[in-house]
Amino acid sequence: MNVLFISLLDFNSIEEHNIYTDLLREFVKNGHAVYAVSPVEKRCNLATYLISEKDIHILKLKIGNIQKTNVLEKGLSTLLIERQYIAGIKRYFKDIKFDLVLYPTPPITLCGVVKYIKQRDHAMTYLMLKDIFPQNAVDLQILSKTGIKGLIYRYFRRKEKKLYEISDRIGCMSKANIDYVLQHNPEIRDGRVEFCPNSIEVQDFRITDRERIELRRKYQIPLNKTVFVYGGNLGKPQGIPFLIDCLKMQLKNPEAFFLIVGNGTEFKKLKVFFDEYNPMNMRLMKTLPKEDYDYMIAACDVGMIFLDYRFTIPNFPSRILSYMQAGIPVLACTDPNTDIGKVIEEGRFGWWCESNSIEKFTKKIGLIIKSEKSIVGKNAFRFLLKYYTSHRVYTLIMESMKGTNK
Repeated sequence: MNVLFISLLDFNSIEEHNIYTDLLREFVKNGHAVYAVSPVEKRCNLATYLISEKDIHILKLKIGNIQKTNVLEKGLSTLLIERQYIAGIKRYFKDIKFDLVLYPTPPITLCGVVKYIKQRDHAMTYLMLKDIFPQNAVDLQILSKTGIKGLIYRYFRRKEKKLYEISDRIGCMSKANIDYVLQHNPEIRDGRVEFCPNSIEVQDFRITDRERIELRRKYQIPLNKTVFVYGGNLGKPQGIPFLIDCLKMQLKNPEAFFLIVGNGTEFKKLKVFFDEYNPMNMRLMKTLPKEDYDYMIAACDVGMIFLDYRFTIPNFPSRILSYMQAGIPVLACTDPNTDIGKVIEEGRFGWWCESNSIEKFTKKIGLIIKSEKSIVGKNAFRFLLKYYTSHRVYTLIMESMKGTNK
């Protein structure tokens, strides 16, 4: 079977470790040929080129600048992407008949590419829904449903519906995701929306007590405190102002240490807080190389997840997998619309509170410090192996293909 993966993920090898390359490796391991389109932005000064090995072919397609640029250039580059992807596929993969097209959101603007391959090759189309846009932008007041921003919202909402329409299957990260999509898109027929969670090829990053001591010394993390770590994107979806308010309440906590590792549009707000308060029981770090990050996470006691309380869409952040892989429990502070807290508590691998109450967060911290965290961490690793492996998701997709009437 020939599989086409299209996304905005910049990668050069499926040996890299993330939720997408781990899944693509499963297809290769099971005898399928994988073709992928991976963009290279104009600023890199590289022409389009093809990376080919035995069963994996990655088209590094030159596109305009989308990240870290002005709004005008980003908008123009985004509008050109569909045409560029189709042209690249026509040139480099013209003799390949695809059986399956895999594509995640974001973005929703590649629906024209999916439609082209579906019509050309009669391929099955599988959407891995990781982001419900444009509603998430409305929730965070980046867009609105009225005025000039309302015009932009309606344009993207039409794109979203077209993407759902051409998708034979829509794989959602959790039950709350499934319920949301069906409730807000009643035209989607029964049976097309299914469970397809974030997943990884599990690497055992659990460490010994001796290794934990060595790593804490390496990263200047206290040996005698409960260490809470937040790792990942530091942007508007994470509700950074609430995180900062929570940290302020913990400045004099003698039993807890808070480690924040990441980067993003809201990093500066955290930097201002750390510069002003110079907290003795906290540390702010920029992003580390992935393997270093994974081992440092394992040296901590609890992994934290934050989501802005204004969200009406049910997010399910993939960073939870890094915590579970390290064998540490999870504290999720989120809006009430996501079911990640329910999953964590029912799986007995962590705790949850709503991300609008500093008092509730503070109580959870006190409870966690006194808890048997090692037992909860073991539950996290077991839950990961049972539900969130790339092999399981590969199997779900293949079973879905068999059930598709083509």
